[in-house]
Amino acid sequence: MNYNIITPPVIEAITTIVGADAVIVQHDDLEKYSHDETEDLVYYPEVVAKPQTPEEVAALLKLCSKHRIPVTPRGAGTGLSGGALPVKGGLLIAMERFDKVLEIDEQNLQATVEPGVITEEFMNQVAAKGLFYPVDPASKGSCFIGGNVSHGSGGPRVVKYGTIREYVLNLQVVLASGEIIWTGANTLKYASGYNLTQLMIGSEGTLGIVTKIVVKLIPLPTVDALMLASFPSNEIACAAVSAIFRAGIVPSALEFMERRGVEWVMEYDDIAFDLKDGVEAFLLIEVDGNNQDVIFADCEKINAVLENYNCSDVLFADSSAQKEELWRLRRTMAVSIKSNSVYKEEDTVVPRAALPQLIKGIKEVGSKYGFESVCYGHAGDGNLHVNIVKAKMSDSDWTNKLKFGIREIFELTVSLGGTLSGEHGIGLVQKEFMPIKYSDVHFALWKGIKKVFDPNGILNPGKIF
Repeated sequence: MNYNIITPPVIEAITTIVGADAVIVQHDDLEKYSHDETEDLVYYPEVVAKPQTPEEVAALLKLCSKHRIPVTPRGAGTGLSGGALPVKGGLLIAMERFDKVLEIDEQNLQATVEPGVITEEFMNQVAAKGLFYPVDPASKGSCFIGGNVSHGSGGPRVVKYGTIREYVLNLQVVLASGEIIWTGANTLKYASGYNLTQLMIGSEGTLGIVTKIVVKLIPLPTVDALMLASFPSNEIACAAVSAIFRAGIVPSALEFMERRGVEWVMEYDDIAFDLKDGVEAFLLIEVDGNNQDVIFADCEKINAVLENYNCSDVLFADSSAQKEELWRLRRTMAVSIKSNSVYKEEDTVVPRAALPQLIKGIKEVGSKYGFESVCYGHAGDGNLHVNIVKAKMSDSDWTNKLKFGIREIFELTVSLGGTLSGEHGIGLVQKEFMPIKYSDVHFALWKGIKKVFDPNGILNPGKIF
């Protein structure tokens, strides 16, 4: 696809649309928008525009479509797949001024928000009204809800409450042509033609730019319990995960952590934690609801399951402060690892009963190629984040051989019935591995859909395929 550069007359047109204070053209000022949280990738846009209304987004897309200028939508820049990187230059549309919660409809348990709302701030607003929005990625304190939609995000509570796909009812989207549409209806059922709402979720800004989001809410659980279980090996801890569900319990969160990851968190965040000898893995298990007796009964059942899997110790959090400390242990793991070493994070997902085979295979691949891996993630839904640490690998091997090890990890994941990403998306960095899972037929269908929505290929080019 051939694209044009942004000329002074086009910059003038962009400025007319959004105002001079919402246009960035100086190289130093563009640096913030040249990277996300993906490791070692930098691509500068030619221009950044910060619109504030759907009509401004529409005018920008009409302009870029007319001049064949590539457009990259960007949220908070917390992504881990390079999805917000302007790899073809062009115009980057920053959605940071779309930052309003427009309505919280307590009668229908719905809310309408703009895509630049920080996820945790939205969660707190609805919680103040006794309502619950359970989609809480690890970066919830900084990521935008629009980015969550674009990547099909999840987080710890997917295991009980589902991904963002279960909560988005309707989307206002600006198409590449500049047309503004609503994708569906603000209803709990939808059987009227193709479901464009679900098509947009996870499309990573390649089909349109989301400008309003209608989400479903549920009543806020009033009681929860949190326990941390210790195990002598990764495989045993992972095997216990499926057993908890087979016992009839559905936790609200079930997280896996390796010992090495906990050690790095303790060094990075100064968390006081008694890390005992012989413990190699942990499960962080949360149960929630509205009846204290039922919660305690569920915890007792879980404890009985854990005893059958050589669990050496179960710590029950006895205060809100201790619960927060245990969750901080898990939520700061990624940044702790990043602070210690050169690393790459992969996002694997398998049926949960296959987790022991997956983590065993990951370690074997690491031994073969000479890298260390630190694994953690949402074990309750089979989603394991694999942090590949350079360790003793030479610079040459890290550059030239690592990708073959990553390919073997994904081949193993697919052979176990899994796929390439559970919640981080494909973006730029994972697209070379897509043929491991998907056929030429899949790619032909995807490209056909892309062509219908974006005939000039201007929206987030270079991503997914």
